[in-house]
Amino acid sequence: MNRQRTPLHGWLVLDKPLGLSSTQALGKARWLLGAKKAGHGGTLDPLASGVLPLAFGEATKTINWAMDGLKTYIFTVKWGAETITDDLEGEITQQSNHVATQYEIERILPQFHGAVQQVPPTYSAIKVSGERAYALARAGQAPEMAVRIVNIESLQLKKHEEDSTTFVVRCGKGTYVRSIARDLGRTLGCLGHVTYLRRLAVGPFMEADAISLEKLAEVCERHRSENSLAGLLRPIETVLDGIPALAVMEPEAKRLQQGQTVLLPASESLAEAEAVLVTHADKPLGIFRIDNRVLRTIRLFNL
Repeated sequence: MNRQRTPLHGWLVLDKPLGLSSTQALGKARWLLGAKKAGHGGTLDPLASGVLPLAFGEATKTINWAMDGLKTYIFTVKWGAETITDDLEGEITQQSNHVATQYEIERILPQFHGAVQQVPPTYSAIKVSGERAYALARAGQAPEMAVRIVNIESLQLKKHEEDSTTFVVRCGKGTYVRSIARDLGRTLGCLGHVTYLRRLAVGPFMEADAISLEKLAEVCERHRSENSLAGLLRPIETVLDGIPALAVMEPEAKRLQQGQTVLLPASESLAEAEAVLVTHADKPLGIFRIDNRVLRTIRLFNL
């Protein structure tokens, strides 16, 4: 099948299925769209499903802003055992006969709000001395994982059963839900591990907007004759709502596109800014910083 189409630039919200890694899911979507350049905005484990933002073309230059967005997950913790991977895939390392009540669980939830100290799972993609932690663990050389501070905006109990509880968490970059489950179990004295994990949102990308690989294949088949799938994608600037925007005139736009700097008028309200989305004629030119009234390039979009 010939999949050479007009270059695509923008974001797609994929509903990643269980069993695929984020890289595998990206690869399938990239093949369906015939895209040359692509990346994803935040890894999901193979045993997790849900919102996986995919960037195509020049949108890949905004991935860092997507990964900085708050994320929402729904997850279920099974009580009574801790596993080596902190989910149902790993071997049980220790067990407990204690059964926590809903009251006990809700009472400790405030401890998991705000800036929280967290130790990432040993079986994670974090690099330790240049190697992935999970690779070292599988080789029998489990590394000592450093404590990090993560931001948990909210953690709410959604449903409680005798041996399991379902929660909804809204958290910042670098937070591991498996670690939350492990630490909840240890705090309660009943131990626990994740048996279900689904991501509901990443920044502006919501579950309601997500498309499955099966549906994506159907849409690509219908649009094949049109040689254009741009309508599937959300704009490059979707993840940049959190930074200021600045519109420039044509002479300034040409200078910026040629890699030159632009001096802003003294009256410009954006006197200093680490990141600004610059546009011309409602078209994004790139991400720039303002340093002493001078626009300097961070990322230039080649559209």
